[in-house]
Formats: sequence, structure tokens, C-alpha cells
Amino acid sequence: MSRKDYSFFQSVEDYFDKAASSTNLPSGLLKQIKACNAVYQMRFPVKMGNDYHVIEAYRVQHSHHRLPTKGGIRYAMSVNQDEVMALAALMSYKCAIVDVPFGGAKGGVKINPKEYTPRQLQKITRRYTTELIRKNFIGPGIDVPAPDYGTGSREMAWILDTYQTFKNGEIDAAGCVTGKPVNQSGIQGRTEATGRGVFYGLKQCLSYADDMKKLGLTTGTEGKTMAIQGLGNVGYHTASISQKEGGVNLISVSEYEGAIYNKDGIDIDALMKHRKETGSIMDFPGSKNLKHRDLVLEVDCDILVPAALEQVIHGGNAKNVKAKIIAEAANGPITPDAEAILLDKGILILPDMYINAGGVTVSYFEWLKNLSHMRFGRMEKRFDSNAYSNLVDLVERTTGKQVLKKERLLLTKGADEVDLVRSGLEETMITSYGQIRDIWKRNKKVNDVRSAAFVSAIKKIGNDYVSLGIFP
Repeated sequence: MSRKDYSFFQSVEDYFDKAASSTNLPSGLLKQIKACNAVYQMRFPVKMGNDYHVIEAYRVQHSHHRLPTKGGIRYAMSVNQDEVMALAALMSYKCAIVDVPFGGAKGGVKINPKEYTPRQLQKITRRYTTELIRKNFIGPGIDVPAPDYGTGSREMAWILDTYQTFKNGEIDAAGCVTGKPVNQSGIQGRTEATGRGVFYGLKQCLSYADDMKKLGLTTGTEGKTMAIQGLGNVGYHTASISQKEGGVNLISVSEYEGAIYNKDGIDIDALMKHRKETGSIMDFPGSKNLKHRDLVLEVDCDILVPAALEQVIHGGNAKNVKAKIIAEAANGPITPDAEAILLDKGILILPDMYINAGGVTVSYFEWLKNLSHMRFGRMEKRFDSNAYSNLVDLVERTTGKQVLKKERLLLTKGADEVDLVRSGLEETMITSYGQIRDIWKRNKKVNDVRSAAFVSAIKKIGNDYVSLGIFP
């Protein structure tokens, strides 16, 4: 069975149904949590030279249990209503899992961005934003987009500028979108956020000796072997941070052009330099080319990170997966039939709605920064630095010994914005995994981490609806 046999949205609903029976919530409440609240399908013309292109686009708001709704915008030819609804639903559950006070949403524009010039992409983005404004589908207290596959900080800057043109004088306008350039009311650490969140989630998962013993692994990230599918923003930062801060041994990588393998390890920065120079990851010195790019999914490794598109592990190839842990850095990379095979093999799956929640978590920090109109650390950094310096002085006077200049700088440094963002993200990933794992271990009806994550999200959203008085 291939991934084409599954509706992405139906896959998400199947996972929901599997977990819902373990929540003891009323059926009516479960139906409300599961339903997509608003689906906006649009077609609009954009003039390209002497011709007009009619663009197909979507914005879905899955849940209004909390406002604003939140979710990225992707530019890809694969975009359709089913996909956007599925991604919006995952955003609702993802936000609930990491205790970010947003409802879930998602947007998509059915184009191949590589086929358009920057000027043409800007016209499409601004027109798409205009359509969202007309239908009240964007705003700092309504719906807050962010980057996704095929988009980045440039597109978010265009969205912000278009919104400000229509909403002149709105004091919180910068909060209408996140993932903006830092000099355009963005936040430091946003670009790496999803990949760093994957690393923090893996690090926390690997800290439990009982769980690792069942997998035949030791605790900690040091020396673990990793294979990554996809070297986009998420895949690259996952690889880079895991390698540099976690001591992970990256042994296999795949991209659009193919896949490579080296049991002794692949230096991610050297690989990126090689790709920039040659246009491909293939023929990287010291590594061997695999026959097909999807073979990266079948490499014998400790950790497999699918960081490309959805449904890449399906009934046709799941039996060949040899990893002990799969971290779903992409959204929906495993079909339900494949998951059954993987779980039967004893593989631990860290689900997308937890492990790739770093992006929305730091987007939340950016939104808070925009509403407060102040960068993080501005008020306290110098005070903290001076206080730490006074403590070091006291230690030196008491002991009669001098601290080295390098050590003093380390001990007395106040937190910058990026330090606070990373700290907040790490705390979020640690706390959320603890909540999920507690359900996984204590609820006898829950047999896997994904079901535990769904149970956690469903209960939190259900409590919100009850608090709103919608359900008794």
C-alpha cells in the first residue's frame, strides 16, 4: 500500500479517533474538537507580464477554542483542501500539547515558488493577504500566519506590510504574522526554532533509562546515529544542532537529488558547503551514494528524522525501517497502516504534533514580543549582569583568588533575547514530553506516544470548551 491510498486529513482523524476513546469525554464534545470550524477556499487573478494567472489558495481555521488561531502558509503544488485541513487540525493539537494559547489554522497557495520571480511571488503573496483581510481571516487577535514549506521571512514581511497598508495605525499590527525578519519585528531564534525543538524533544526522550533500555539504547544523545530525510530549514537545523550540541553521529542524509551514507559520520556544514558548490549532496567526499533517495528511511540507525513531506513512510516500506526512534520533524510523515507495522516492531515514534512544535512555540514568543512592543531581555539583561558580577567579586574577595577573564565573562553574562527564547523552548519541550509520557505510562488504554499526545491535546481543548460554557 502506498501513501496515495490515504487522505491526509482522514489519517489525522483516524489518529484522533484512536485516542478519543481513552479520554472519557462526551461524544458531542469530541465531535466539536475534531471538526474544522472554517474553511476558506479562494481563487484570485494575478497579472504576470501580459497574462493573468488564476491562483488557487486556502486558509483553514480548525478550532476557535482559543484565539487567535495560528498556523503556517505553504507554497507548493501539492496544496489542496484536504492537506490544509489536516495541517490545521494538527496545529490545534500541537498548540494544546505545548500549552500555547492558540487555536489551530493553516494556509496554502497552490504554486511552485521556483517557477516565479521574487517580484511575481510578492504580487501573489500580497494578493493572498488582501483576500484574507477582506474575509477577516488575519489579524493579531484573529488569525496569525507563519512560514511553512516554500515560504520564509521574506513572505512574512510582505504579509505584514500589506496588512499595515490596510490597517493603518493599528498599534499591534506587527502581531498579525510571525516568522518575520528580526529587523521587521521578528525574534531571534525563530529560523532554527523547529529544528532546535526536535533536538530538545529527542534529548528529553533519550533521558529516560527505562524507555531506552527497551530499545537497546543508552541514555543521552552523545554517539547516537541519525539519518535525516530533507535538508530544508527544519532538517538542516535538526542535523546541525544535534551534531554540534548533542554529539550525534549523522550517518545518512537525503535531499531531492538523492541520498548519501557514511557510517563514520557526515559533517553537516561541510555537506552544505559541498551542495552550494556543486548543486547536489551527491558524491560528497567520504560518503557513498545510495541508489534511491528514499533509502535513507531504511538505514540502520538509532534515530530517523523524516523532515520532508507527509506520508513518506507507508505500508509499502515500513517493514524495511530499521531505526529505533523516529522523530517526525515533518507533518504527517507516517501513514496509519505504517504506524501499526512500526509499533509492532517496537519502534518509538515521537509524533509530529509534539516533536516539531518548536516553530509554533517560538512564534508564540514573537507574538508576545509584538504585543508588548519590547524585545526580550532589554529590561533585565544589564541588571542581571551587574548582579552576577557583584557575586563574582564577592567570591574573589572571600577566597582571595581571581577568576579568569574568560570565566568572568561566562559567569556574568546577562541573557540576550536568543538565550531567553532557547531557554523557553527547552522548558516547553521538556514539560510537554513529561505530560505526554505520564499519560503513556499511566493510562492502560494508551499504548504509544502519539495516542498519548492526542489524549493530552484533546483533554486540554475539551477543558477550554467546558470553561467557555459551550459544554456542561
